[in-house]
Amino acid sequence: MFTQINIVPRWIIFLLDLCICTASMVFAYTLKHNFDLTSVDVPELARNLLIFGVINCAVFLHIKTFAGIIRYTSAQDSFRILIAVVIGNGTFFVLNLIALTFFKVAIISNIILITTCLCSFLFLIVYRVLIKYFFMYIKNLKLHKVKVIIYGAGEAGLAAKRTFDHDGMVNKTIVAFVDDDERKVGKTIDGVKILDAKKLGNLVAEHELDEIIFASYTIPEERKDSVIDMCLENDIKVLNIPPYDVWANGQLQPAQIQKLNIEDLLNRKPIDIDIDGIGKMLDRKRILITGAAGSIGSEIVRQLSKFDVGLIILCDQAESALHELYLELEESNKNKNFHAFIGDVRDEQRMDVLFNTYKPHYVYHAAAYKHVPLMEDNPAEAIKANVLGTKTIADKSVKYGVQKFVMISTDKAVNPTNVMGASKRIAEIYVQALNNSLSENNFIFSNGLSYINELEAKPITKFITTRFGNVLGSNGSVIPRFKQQIEKGGPVTVTHPEITRYFMTIPEACRLVLEAGCMGKGGEIFVFDMGKSVKIVELAKKMIRLAGLEPNVDVKIEYSGLRPGEKLYEELLNDNENTMPTHHQKIMIGKVRQYVFEDVVNQITALIHSAKNNNDRQVVVNMKKLVPEFKSKNSVFEELDHIS
Repeated sequence: MFTQINIVPRWIIFLLDLCICTASMVFAYTLKHNFDLTSVDVPELARNLLIFGVINCAVFLHIKTFAGIIRYTSAQDSFRILIAVVIGNGTFFVLNLIALTFFKVAIISNIILITTCLCSFLFLIVYRVLIKYFFMYIKNLKLHKVKVIIYGAGEAGLAAKRTFDHDGMVNKTIVAFVDDDERKVGKTIDGVKILDAKKLGNLVAEHELDEIIFASYTIPEERKDSVIDMCLENDIKVLNIPPYDVWANGQLQPAQIQKLNIEDLLNRKPIDIDIDGIGKMLDRKRILITGAAGSIGSEIVRQLSKFDVGLIILCDQAESALHELYLELEESNKNKNFHAFIGDVRDEQRMDVLFNTYKPHYVYHAAAYKHVPLMEDNPAEAIKANVLGTKTIADKSVKYGVQKFVMISTDKAVNPTNVMGASKRIAEIYVQALNNSLSENNFIFSNGLSYINELEAKPITKFITTRFGNVLGSNGSVIPRFKQQIEKGGPVTVTHPEITRYFMTIPEACRLVLEAGCMGKGGEIFVFDMGKSVKIVELAKKMIRLAGLEPNVDVKIEYSGLRPGEKLYEELLNDNENTMPTHHQKIMIGKVRQYVFEDVVNQITALIHSAKNNNDRQVVVNMKKLVPEFKSKNSVFEELDHIS
């Protein structure tokens, strides 16, 4: 009933504040005369009340002490009241001083004035606090209260508690704060006790918790993971508070306290990169990103926009996605140092226009087809996009003197079992062989023609390949699909109970791409530390529990079987390769086999020719000749593995 009370009009609060100040002066007079009302000079009191009332009217109207909502009184409101009381009584004191100076008569006793000041502030604050706690008490009388523990007794934790206190629609009871800082343990915040985070397991059992809110940004990842696992096992909902920089107008909003995402569980410690080195390399440079509208390409663009680059060229054939990225950059990038270029990396003439017009210094080649089942059904298109597209951009980079060419590859290129992975491996082979030919100045073919010289080569281009696994939230990745299936009530489909994958966040992967591009000298295949592989079925179970549901009870998990070309375990290096460390602990250099550039060009030319003829069978035959370790799995092309 009380929660339905409308907010009191401000003019009523204004009058109530004036009445309290008036009562404070009356109380000060009676206190000075030891509560003997007969000793009070009533005419003097009436005159001073009138003066005090006029002064307070002016001060309260100017400072707007009545503007706050009483039931949500905060420290800021208390400070505003203190300022108003001090100014009001200070003004009266100045008038009294003037009267003494010029008329030798005091308007009011300084003792009464000081007493009035103290009582005014005390009474104005007390009645507000009483009303605030009255509404909090009424709110807490509701049944079915949600019991919550806030992990983190800092600024974010306090903001979370007060956010719930101020929201009448939220029925949460803060049972306790928990914190790893032993100096805080045993103390209280806003009347809520701070307990030792090490005893969280006992608290869960003791209070029958419904939710836990992470309000600390310094919890070790291992500790956070163990707490989350415990919560999921006990059907406790896990919520998260966003970083300070995304709070609305510097204040936390209830809608910003959201359920933990699976990305938060799989995210790892922030990666440090050489910001100064990358910034120096990219300073005032023109940079081309192919596949700029894709999940990886667009994130590379966002991160590049933070540097003082000359121009960012966004190349993609997906018009709508590219337009959305362009609008995003217009809103966030004041320098406007970017240009959208619609074009297909397979179109040699169109790419010639691109390179001739903008003459980029650096190229980040992210354009590719990447969906394994689709490419298994369309091998010719995989070659056109992933091999011909890469070859076209690489050749143009050589022709127009690009300084560095960074190719985005995949762990599926290692011991490939599908067309997509094999196509990316062939693209790797081409750019690496091209780089080696440039560095060795070995351009002449046996037929007397110089392939490089035909491109009017400026042999300065350094080709660098980056290889990593799945990225969280990328287009077509498993996590968005699982989310959709859970929202529909299931079932969640997993291909195989033992299938595992490596995962990395998109920003993490792109930071490493920039770092690798900076440190690369040409010809390297950089392999990223993907951490531990994740069992997909366990990933699905965690996502279901994070949604507040029970796996195989509320949402079923079904196994659909391995798809064409899919393998159980992904690899970052094949059996004949090993790695060398770099100065960055997350980046290694893969030592791979070297290829003769002339042989590679001849084989790739034949491969592209069969792809342009849309002869899928011949395409795969040619791929297996170029990549002997390419062994098809769960595919119609398995029979070709036995063809010598």
